[in-house]
Amino acid sequence: MAKEKIKKGRPADRIGKLDIFLLAVLLLLALLTLLPFWQTLMLSFSSVASYAQHPLYLWLYSFDTTGYKTIFQDKAFFHSLAVTLFVTVVGTSMNMLLSVFGAYALSRKKLVGRRFFLNMIVFTMLFGGGMIPTYLVIKGLGLVNNLAVLILPNAVSTYYLIIMKNYFTSLPESLLDAAYLDGADEIAIIFRVALPISKPFMATFFLFYAVERWNEWYLCNLYINRSSLYTLQIYLRNVVISMSNTLNEMARQYLEQAGMVNTTAVQMSTIVVTTLPVLCVYPFMQKHFVKGVMIGSVKE
Repeated sequence: MAKEKIKKGRPADRIGKLDIFLLAVLLLLALLTLLPFWQTLMLSFSSVASYAQHPLYLWLYSFDTTGYKTIFQDKAFFHSLAVTLFVTVVGTSMNMLLSVFGAYALSRKKLVGRRFFLNMIVFTMLFGGGMIPTYLVIKGLGLVNNLAVLILPNAVSTYYLIIMKNYFTSLPESLLDAAYLDGADEIAIIFRVALPISKPFMATFFLFYAVERWNEWYLCNLYINRSSLYTLQIYLRNVVISMSNTLNEMARQYLEQAGMVNTTAVQMSTIVVTTLPVLCVYPFMQKHFVKGVMIGSVKE
């Protein structure tokens, strides 16, 4: 009996050691992933002297807020921040509204022409008009140098729309039929039945849409020429390029030695400021995000 207990205990010990090994590997990978963010944060507070002495800047060797002061004194930063907030709020609201209504309508089997609409939506995922025809369409609609161009072209993500449609299709028909018997119409069913039981799922796609809108730069780079309409990501791009390429090496060294500007700190400060809002919102959405990702992944 004692030998049998020992034999039975050995696999458990091996599994325990394997779990510890995997945990250590995952922890190491997590630290390697966080290392660039940590270095960026530390460099945003660096001074010219401390950065010169420590090329691998992994600790707070100095606390210089010149980089942040340079950003906050720039009016272009606040203009781009206002544009990005507007695009994020309005764009995400439109994304969710159109995606939810479109997905729910496509999930109803009694919808006339349902298969045709689904095929047309899938067609747009496989084929596109190209950059030049798209630009001509945007220009013909008068959307060049217009904030609407940052919202309307990506008003609906076909990929997210299909996933939402599959989710609404999986809802119990008996639940929807009970709402019909109580006299509810389709709009009432969406807001009183479908959405309340889909909060984790909706929160997941809300986060996806919001992050995409916050990081918007491609459409702005193509269709916006006015600096007053630049998004925060374009502002970040301009700061990085101007302080990396515009200044030649001799001029850069002169400015840094004179203590007028620390170009690396300004660049890193801009990155921190543009990334911080998303990092602050994510912890509050994490619970719903995890639940929403797991929906449909486990078959009971």
